Amino acid sequence: MPRARVTFLGTGTSHGVPMIGCQCAVCRSDDPRDRRLRPSIHVDVDGGPAVLVDTATDLRQQALINDITRVDAVLFTHSHADHVMGLDELRRFNALKGAHLPVYADADTGAELRRIFAYAFMPPAGPGGGVPELALTPIDGPFVVEGMTIVPVPILHGHRPILGFRIGTFAYLTDCSAIPEPSYALLEGLEVLVLDALRHRPHPTHFTVAEAVAAATRVGARQTYFTHICHDLPHAATCAALPPGMALAYDGQVVTIDTADTALAVTPAGRHTEPA
Repeated sequence: MPRARVTFLGTGTSHGVPMIGCQCAVCRSDDPRDRRLRPSIHVDVDGGPAVLVDTATDLRQQALINDITRVDAVLFTHSHADHVMGLDELRRFNALKGAHLPVYADADTGAELRRIFAYAFMPPAGPGGGVPELALTPIDGPFVVEGMTIVPVPILHGHRPILGFRIGTFAYLTDCSAIPEPSYALLEGLEVLVLDALRHRPHPTHFTVAEAVAAATRVGARQTYFTHICHDLPHAATCAALPPGMALAYDGQVVTIDTADTALAVTPAGRHTEPA
């Protein structure tokens, strides 16, 4: 069964932790697990692709800290700034790979990427500085990246539909305030779930800790890690109060997962079919 290393490149909010100008206990903490860059993960498959989920604002710093030297494809959850503003750093991975990078996003996110980073999706006008070389593919169902099946999981970020992703027995759902009923069926049989848990106080577009715990309990993964964490949550104290099998993720954490195909079969065109 194929295995992969999932590295948490960032587990913080759009502000990051510490926040600029904040003197709270978490922002001044000496615990390195309380330092949180913008949210992203890197999935490195044994004998397979290295896949980046989102190009966080801090991508260059994240790659240097975690010795990330290979990206074969990029998945986008949505187009908010903290998830896309590192896109220009992909040109370095173009150089390291010696080829363009396939980029996967839903239709709305793809349109936003083309608007924000128009220069990266147009032919060069002439000699000049390097730009990312990207091939954008719309997500309209499960798809395959170098032999690895990826299942998009529709979730809600406030009123906005966005995507999480399932790879084998692992699922990553950041920036989540609700999981639609049909999406729970896509999360059955998980070993590892990564889920948004912003803070204890209610927020219109993110799960609270209590809401995230309730959703994670329903999913029933063997282990759940919470991400997109703001400066309200000290790592050690928060983890101590969580149920067994649940913890805050932290920057630089590495989790090993199984990447074997999920129950959904995938056609060559990337659209899902019912299991045989």
